[in-house]
Amino acid sequence: MLAALDNGVKGNKWFSLIDKAYRPSTLQRAWEQVKANRGAAGIDGQSIERFAAQAERHLSELAKDLEAGHYRPQAVRRVEIPKAGGKTRPLGIPTVKDRIVQAAVKRVIEPIFEKDFLPTSYGFRPGKGCKDALREVDKHLKEGHIHVVDADLKGYFDSIPHDLPQARIEERISDGRLLDLLAGWLRQDIVKELERWTPTGGTPQGAVISPLLANLYLHPLDERMAKLGYRMVRYADDFVILCASAEQAQAALEEVKAWVEANGLTLHPDKTHVGDCRIDGQGFEFLGYRFEAGKRWVRKKSLQGFKDKIREKTRRTRGDSLKRIIADLTPMIRGWYGYFKHAHPWTFPTLDGFVRRRLRALLRKQEKRPGLGKCLADHKRWPNAYFAALGLFTMTEARRLASQSRCGNH
Repeated sequence: MLAALDNGVKGNKWFSLIDKAYRPSTLQRAWEQVKANRGAAGIDGQSIERFAAQAERHLSELAKDLEAGHYRPQAVRRVEIPKAGGKTRPLGIPTVKDRIVQAAVKRVIEPIFEKDFLPTSYGFRPGKGCKDALREVDKHLKEGHIHVVDADLKGYFDSIPHDLPQARIEERISDGRLLDLLAGWLRQDIVKELERWTPTGGTPQGAVISPLLANLYLHPLDERMAKLGYRMVRYADDFVILCASAEQAQAALEEVKAWVEANGLTLHPDKTHVGDCRIDGQGFEFLGYRFEAGKRWVRKKSLQGFKDKIREKTRRTRGDSLKRIIADLTPMIRGWYGYFKHAHPWTFPTLDGFVRRRLRALLRKQEKRPGLGKCLADHKRWPNAYFAALGLFTMTEARRLASQSRCGNH
């Protein structure tokens, strides 16, 4: 018992944590994390660069304010981020100082809750990621669990009731000052242009602490589904349940509906469904992919997002040399392929062709030859090999080389 007290644990609760959050070493690591993630300035207008110019002084002031109990979070600046289809999603931008304190507190409390979280949860967790979640989905599908509940929580980050995550935090933490910090972040004012209000629910999507709170809130759903024997794979608020029969899938959906309703959340009626992913039109989407007819495709929104990025980097008014444009494009294309390389192979020649058409159009513009876009002359003048020689990464070639490597290893 004495050893537990020395470590800040009494019974099942941690009672001495705030001092660990304002240690200079913790704040320094938190600042390095925030700096690496970059991001815009908050409501106070202080950018990462301005903070960095006097980081040592700012961190020292933060430590003193936290120790004395004087630290108070500032309002969160809200902006609308464009989505595919002309829609937007809200993004909350805390101040740099608030992001640092949140990162410091997260470093302290995350290990406590990580001990409880289940392996079926993959989002925003140490050592886990999208590819791990997708591998788990593939495994269940290969085992015959092809009847899938595809669930979508409507406005999840904005609709989490404040009282329930606080109650779940208090089950493991009794440090009053740290609990006050967490409560303050949940109730930070939101500022959008000339509007300002105090939220009655939700946690800002964009705040450092939000993913941990989101996982904490959905952890009981993970536990319930596991206890009932369902194979659920969750990445933050995006989850699927893979079942062996249509009846089992329908029963799983009813369990989810009951839990969601009891916990103050809402399932999106148009985006939640049950289907047999072997059948055309009954597939499901998860983490950028669409699983349908026994194959893995890139979902339409992800394809559109890729094309939009290519269009942005290949504007005809761009004055850079082709070599510089290709140097700008290649890391983005390589990264996109690295994530989607397991999609159906038909995907990649089409996208490679789209990229080269954009580059040829740009070259025509530079040479003031706008009317030749559909002529074979373009391909003769600038063949595929021309772009390859300038270093353009092509997904078709990368897939061919990967396939040869796999065959060679066998």
